[in-house]
Amino acid sequence: MTRKVLLVDDDAAVRDALGQTLELAELEPIMASSFVMAKDHITEGFEGVILSDIRMPGRDGFHLLSYAQGVDRELPVILLTGEGDIPMAVRAMGQGAFDFLEKPCAAADLLPVLDRALKTRELVLENRRLKRQLERGDPAARMIFGLSPQSEELRARVRSVAPTGAEVLVTGPPGSGIPKVAEVVHLMSAVARGPFVKRPAAGLTPAALADLCAQGAGGSIFLDEVAAMPEATQYAALEVLEQGSPARVIAGSSADLALRVAEGAFNADLFYRLDVMRVRIPALSERREDIPVLFRHYVAQAAEQSGIPEPEVRPDHLAGLMAQDWPGNARSLMSAAMRFVLGMPEEVGRESGLGLAEQMAQVERSLLIAALGRQNGRASAAAEALKLPRKTFYDKLARYGIRPEDYRR
Repeated sequence: MTRKVLLVDDDAAVRDALGQTLELAELEPIMASSFVMAKDHITEGFEGVILSDIRMPGRDGFHLLSYAQGVDRELPVILLTGEGDIPMAVRAMGQGAFDFLEKPCAAADLLPVLDRALKTRELVLENRRLKRQLERGDPAARMIFGLSPQSEELRARVRSVAPTGAEVLVTGPPGSGIPKVAEVVHLMSAVARGPFVKRPAAGLTPAALADLCAQGAGGSIFLDEVAAMPEATQYAALEVLEQGSPARVIAGSSADLALRVAEGAFNADLFYRLDVMRVRIPALSERREDIPVLFRHYVAQAAEQSGIPEPEVRPDHLAGLMAQDWPGNARSLMSAAMRFVLGMPEEVGRESGLGLAEQMAQVERSLLIAALGRQNGRASAAAEALKLPRKTFYDKLARYGIRPEDYRR
């Protein structure tokens, strides 16, 4: 989280005292005694917030607020007021100040306000970075989410591998989105206008592989979980690659293929042929800073699919998500987002001791909410969609304390 606080006050004693309070809270104060000294720090990309006195000689806090709003309307400005300046501070709030505090200001009052402002600023900057990423326009930016260095490296790797035309092996832990990354490789390749045909490798016969290559001619075929490919088909795949496949071959595996080769469970020649270009997807535990971006994206998707207004995702909820390891990676985070949108407690998803009746009740409540959301809060239409008698439907709403009007948009 960004921790910078631009502290503007002409009173040196007050400035030093507040600066010490900020440092003890592990924040990074940037001291300025006037608007003129603070001005150069106020930029659209400033990774922090402003804490300023209102009454200062020359350009006062109102001028600073107006200037900051002109530079970046989403830059939080907290104003410090004297005992008689409350009406003035209220007017400042109407002009866009984030909050105001009365001097002298105790740490117990100051730090929570700064914490909220810093979290707000962090979310604003994060959303802007994501928007810039999406505006780059290529499939890697549009489909591979994340702002971490690992995600940047993944997109860069896809961009470098895709145009080569060589076979590609996409690896990653279970649930990390291997098929999606494989599709991005196809979309960024010279055969992007051709078909993209994907099949599980498990149970794939040599004849089915030949049909698959024919279907994907002029495009790409994706063999998912190639470690599960039958032995006979492995030999057929190697022959197809050696003779020249009519479709580019992209393989995916959450298993360690090199280990399978060492164990004699996978054809070594096929492995080395597929492993010409490797793209590795990092686990969520390696890039926790991507979790907020991914979770908000999945929440938006789930809300749209369910016809439910997108709920607010609070910073403390995101912090809790970032503290988890997510062994199921993006797939389990997506499930958590769906439960969040449907109002299902995490205990249901984690099977944390609720009895069957309690779990079923939570699921039933979520289905009722989803139906109301899809029908724009129209109870009769929701009851019809769920094939329930109207009286039964209303009884269930009463039992769970659900109000149809809460789901009207």
